[in-house]
Amino acid sequence: MFETISPIDGSVYYKAEKHTAKDIEIALNKAKKAQKEWQTLTIKDRAKYVSALVTFIAEKKEQIATEITWQMGRPLNQSPGEINGFQDRANYMIDIAEDALWPHHVGHSETSKRWVERIPLGVIAVLSPWNYPFLTSVNAIVPALMAGNTVILKHSFQTPLVAEQYAQAARDAGFPEGVFQILHLDHQDTAKLIGSPQVDGVCFTGSVAGGKAIQQALKDKFIPCGLELGGKDSAYVRVDANLSHSIENLVDGAFFNSGQSCCGIERIYVHENLYDKFVDGFVDITKQYKLGNPLEDSINLGPMVKTAAADYVRQQINQAISKGANSLVEESLFPHSRKGTPYLSPHVLVDVKHSMDVMSEESFGPVIGIMKVKNDAEALQLMNDSQYGLTASIWTTDKDEAVALGNSIETGTVFMNRCDYLDPALAWTGVKNSGRGVTLSKIGYEHVTRVKSFNFRF
Repeated sequence: MFETISPIDGSVYYKAEKHTAKDIEIALNKAKKAQKEWQTLTIKDRAKYVSALVTFIAEKKEQIATEITWQMGRPLNQSPGEINGFQDRANYMIDIAEDALWPHHVGHSETSKRWVERIPLGVIAVLSPWNYPFLTSVNAIVPALMAGNTVILKHSFQTPLVAEQYAQAARDAGFPEGVFQILHLDHQDTAKLIGSPQVDGVCFTGSVAGGKAIQQALKDKFIPCGLELGGKDSAYVRVDANLSHSIENLVDGAFFNSGQSCCGIERIYVHENLYDKFVDGFVDITKQYKLGNPLEDSINLGPMVKTAAADYVRQQINQAISKGANSLVEESLFPHSRKGTPYLSPHVLVDVKHSMDVMSEESFGPVIGIMKVKNDAEALQLMNDSQYGLTASIWTTDKDEAVALGNSIETGTVFMNRCDYLDPALAWTGVKNSGRGVTLSKIGYEHVTRVKSFNFRF
């Protein structure tokens, strides 16, 4: 058995039996058999099934939002937004499938014809995390299915009802048996699943350690594997930035979802001319947050997913302070913030350095470090001084300078005057320890397919 412990009150919210090695074998056999038939359907016919799945999930938005909040702690007034985003991303990827998967013709004559087609990989294992349980999983599930693959979803034990909702929606949509399945697996059995010769591709979202474990499980196979491993996303507030706009959006980027966001803001560099006003404004807004029971309407900061996760962030904060950092937001302003619980108040740290873990290691919690810089060159050097490279944001009124800086930042996505956002029309990717591969956009379809060339002479 496994249990899902709610961070709200420590109660057991859900429990079920783990699937076994025999269950894995059955699921793989079904998936392999179903894929041959699923692949023969037209893209429009596959779209009917996938669109129906999306609709059935969207129609249960309020129920699902409550389940998300109980499972991982996000404020209930924010959880429905995840289903809205899920629906938008899914519909976009469905709409572009035909164009993305269309054969590429390179020329033909009366005596010859040459073209390249995109062929489904086969059976794809999708391994998804708890922090945005629908938004992370939809990035892989929808394009994989639309491209003609069958999918086996293994979701986090923290958000198992997300997998169950997917499975029920697939049944309601009339999916052929074996096209979409779920398995509740521990790490050991997950390795067995993806290591099977019957799995043809893997899409994983999680930690760097998790990504290394995935690679180890695939060491005897040559199959595509997408790894989205998070980041230490940076922001640079230039001397010409709109100060109020920058402050408001960066506070939200740092603390939304209790900072448990792969592309959340984790470090900020501010030009020395704006630094004092920026920090004052940032602290003022942070103090207005309300931490508490996420089921209450007035709450906009819920608990972290687990006490262990909160303790990890507390450890980073304490280490930084011991090395000379200063915390500008008193924890006493947030009565619900208590040691030994997943409830942690937002922290704003100054006098920080890259020798501190809070500025170099992923925090994944409600803490932000802010550093003063003299110019663009210093900001660029510090932004690139990281093992991660998922997103970075530049806050400025000069778009040409933003482009110039963006070209030099080692990251998968560059934002100007926004952050913590995914556009389904753009490729979602990272560099360095943020992983490899691409989801979303037309390019995302390249990672759930392989190319096959045809060279005919008549």
